[in-house]
Amino acid sequence: MLKLLLLSLFTTLLLAMNPKPYAALGDVIYDNVDKIEALSYLDAYALYATEIEKYVKKVKDTKVEGFKLEMGGSSISKKEYLNRLRELSKTNDYFLRSIRGSYKSSMKNNDYALFTQVINSGLIDTKQHKDEIIDYYFLHQEDINATGVIEKFLDEDATLRARKEAQRRLYKTKKQREAEKIRRIREKDRIAREKLERKLQADLVKKKQEIREKQKEELSN
Repeated sequence: MLKLLLLSLFTTLLLAMNPKPYAALGDVIYDNVDKIEALSYLDAYALYATEIEKYVKKVKDTKVEGFKLEMGGSSISKKEYLNRLRELSKTNDYFLRSIRGSYKSSMKNNDYALFTQVINSGLIDTKQHKDEIIDYYFLHQEDINATGVIEKFLDEDATLRARKEAQRRLYKTKKQREAEKIRRIREKDRIAREKLERKLQADLVKKKQEIREKQKEELSN
């Protein structure tokens, strides 16, 4: 039982680590693989689901070989391992370019769901784009779910929190003004409608009176 527990603990620690050979290249690939795998659950990347699945398997298999190489028990050479990493790096870079493109297009097309998914994917340097992300959020905060990166930015920055509260009050005041305007328009319409109805009713009464007077006049003759 103890051996199984130790083996499980060792496996867990191993999964949390990366092989040391060519770590500068390998770490980027291994650290991004779970984030890239998560892309397959997004509607915008559904077509890539099969390709992502194959890529993830290759990364995991290569990682195992990396550990074997590190311990001196791999069936492949260092050169072959390096070549595998280089190939995987190309796919990793492709998805990084793709997610950056999705980030730009989500704002251009006001695709709020995609925007939220992209900035929370872990594949975008959100600190580098912080100002842009926050500015876009405040322009469309009624439609954007702030959970995740945006919420973290707001929580960390008192100025941003104050700005959010000011925007919220402004939005509320704007909605109140719009509601009051609509109320005034409806009230004006109601008064005009009632005035018209009274005029029509008066005209109808007058017309009936004229008809009766004419009938009386005709009967008296």
